[in-house]
Amino acid sequence: MTSQASSYAARQVPRYTSYPTAPYFTGEVDAALYRSWLSELHGDEPVSVYVHVPFCAELCLYCGCQTTVTRSPASVQAYLALLLRELELVGKALPGRKRLSHLHFGGGTPTILAPSDFRRLMAAIRESFDIEADAELAIEVDPRTISPALATTLAETGINRVSLGVQSFDPLVQTTIRRLQSFELTSRVAEWFRFAGVEGLNLDLMYGLPHQNVANVLSTVHQALSLDPDRIALFGYAHVPWLKRHQALLPEAALPGSEDRSAQFEAATARILAAGYVRLGLDHFAKPDDALCRSARAGELRRNFQGYTTDDAKVLIGLGSSAISRLPQGYAQNAATVAPYRSALSSDRLATARGVPLTPQDNLRASIIERLTCDFSVDLAALCHQHGFEIGELDDDLGRLQPMIRDGLAVRDGARIHVAPASRNLVRVISTAFDQRFVSQMSRHSPAV
Repeated sequence: MTSQASSYAARQVPRYTSYPTAPYFTGEVDAALYRSWLSELHGDEPVSVYVHVPFCAELCLYCGCQTTVTRSPASVQAYLALLLRELELVGKALPGRKRLSHLHFGGGTPTILAPSDFRRLMAAIRESFDIEADAELAIEVDPRTISPALATTLAETGINRVSLGVQSFDPLVQTTIRRLQSFELTSRVAEWFRFAGVEGLNLDLMYGLPHQNVANVLSTVHQALSLDPDRIALFGYAHVPWLKRHQALLPEAALPGSEDRSAQFEAATARILAAGYVRLGLDHFAKPDDALCRSARAGELRRNFQGYTTDDAKVLIGLGSSAISRLPQGYAQNAATVAPYRSALSSDRLATARGVPLTPQDNLRASIIERLTCDFSVDLAALCHQHGFEIGELDDDLGRLQPMIRDGLAVRDGARIHVAPASRNLVRVISTAFDQRFVSQMSRHSPAV
């Protein structure tokens, strides 16, 4: 990597799983406004639903999620009651029963729910929505905490895709991040799900963790590939101890630098591609016949808070503490922690704490950034026409892009912008040119690579 590329790679920029990004959410969006937005969702277009379970049996030091440690089944059951109440309130706010095309359980550790509790939750969701026959029902799984009984329950209740958290199989890395998980355990859990009939298997890997290097990252990738997953996500560790205080317990001296992080990503990417997978966007890979690849070939790949997806629903309803909903009118986020979430629902109020209404300019830039991060190419004229703008609306954006074009990160062909193949890892940096709200509050974000 050249010194110039290293400079770009070290920039701290948004991940762009939404636009506007979460740091620009404010209390302007409250429960009353969110309820009003829900009441305006007429029509029969399907929606997607995200359910957040903010508990883990233990805290991994690298974690950037909204979660807390509990070993109390009573705490989890009490939270389940709150989820069921929120489902009721959302159902009352909606103007009618909706079809559901995608359902995703995240956390935290959603598999901390007991089998009987998960059955209750799935039954309530089915009572609230009409789940389409081909809907994707996915869940994030910590292989260290799941049992064969729960794996069977997930399959029996309709889950058809699981994402197994791996991060790294290297013993030193695992010890440092406090996540001990053997390859043998992970393999065994994968077999449980396949035996139960769950067809979709994802693996989540990381680079940039303390003590990671090209050799042990490649070793992890080799072991992961032997499990024959349909999809692989390769995330860069975001060291943000000013936001996640527990990350300060990690040895900063053992963190790879920008060039080492890039080398790890590039080596892992080459190995995954050599195994026959297709790269999708920034950090996802899938088998060529996977639905993600079909969407990418059609120019229909999408990006949201769960990463790259085939989910094209215009409405995402978030349930649970910290969950974010995306509606045509804007974003709405629930209270970040369980206590205020509980307080709102106990008072028969939705737990919305903040968000941002969307302007026509936001929608235009969201589309541009999504196409850049999904396709590495965007037709600005076509998107401006689609959103009712003249191309001149983007004059300032193109001015911000010009230094990146000069430095070879991107190429402009009339109204089309292409990310240079060698700079695809830097597409988040390129996207900042079209982010009207982005300012140099660099500490709020993670490095570009």
